[in-house]
Amino acid sequence: MNKAKRQKIFEIWQHNNPNPTTELNYSSDFELLIAVILSAQATDVSVNKATDKLYPVANTPEAILALGEARLMQYIQSIGLYKTKAKNVIKTCQLLIEKHNSLVPRDRKSLEALPGVGRKTANVVLNTAFGELTMAVDTHIFRIANRINLAPGKNVDEVEMHLLKVIPKQFLKDAHHWLILHGRYICIAKKPKCGTCPIYDLCEFKQKEAYL
Repeated sequence: MNKAKRQKIFEIWQHNNPNPTTELNYSSDFELLIAVILSAQATDVSVNKATDKLYPVANTPEAILALGEARLMQYIQSIGLYKTKAKNVIKTCQLLIEKHNSLVPRDRKSLEALPGVGRKTANVVLNTAFGELTMAVDTHIFRIANRINLAPGKNVDEVEMHLLKVIPKQFLKDAHHWLILHGRYICIAKKPKCGTCPIYDLCEFKQKEAYL
């Protein structure tokens, strides 16, 4: 895909949604971090249902630690892998208190040292909480980058590096959200909604005419 096409695609997304953000519910950096940890291999809807009940009761590292692993599991048991996630959240809360004055660290190394936080989660927090120009590549973004030929790659790391290289800098802060929303609601996995796609004319998906 050439530079002019990429520019136009992001101009369209920006025009249609000038202030995109995550669909996870949160009101602090810590709430965002926990929600993103819980969202691994789970939907934002399922995470929001759990945290909407959890956060009024416990929304700080100290409060969740006081809640304990067993009670935390009761709040998040509707989310996939909830037992492992409960362990990771408790350990993360301990580390935040012990090493970071109960604050969410702003650097990648410290974030990725937290249990349950990998590169993708760190990228989401750095971008959404702190406005860093990062690219968190999930299944939606990986699919779109390859399908429409925006930034093809064999794995998530390749796609991440490719996207960071080719996306015009003025769009990088919000690009992650536009790509996820496009993948979640328009360019879906099995039957992309090409007939209602705002970037149809610019897209380089070879089979797109079949989905009109």
